[in-house]
Amino acid sequence: MATLYRIAKDDVLFQTIVKEEVQPKNGTDFSLEELQGYIGGHIEIVPLTKDRLMIVDEEGKLNGLPLNIPATKIYNDESFCVTDTIVGNALVCKRSEVR
Repeated sequence: MATLYRIAKDDVLFQTIVKEEVQPKNGTDFSLEELQGYIGGHIEIVPLTKDRLMIVDEEGKLNGLPLNIPATKIYNDESFCVTDTIVGNALVCKRSEVR
């Protein structure tokens, strides 16, 4: 099962992050359309440790999407890169759930 860290649309002054458990419609792996629907745009796949991936909006920073604090913490704790920030919706899933 994957975890979606979604920016709540109803919160105008402060960004509230909603954590949702989601599953692929076919039960095994997410389609491109599913991933784009969760993220809200073109996707970028970011490798994490522990056999996990994070799916983010490829143009999120260019489009001024809001900071996603929980996803940023996961990225900074589990990525192979230097520290960075994650903006917009982010989906964390097993590598086997993305083909």
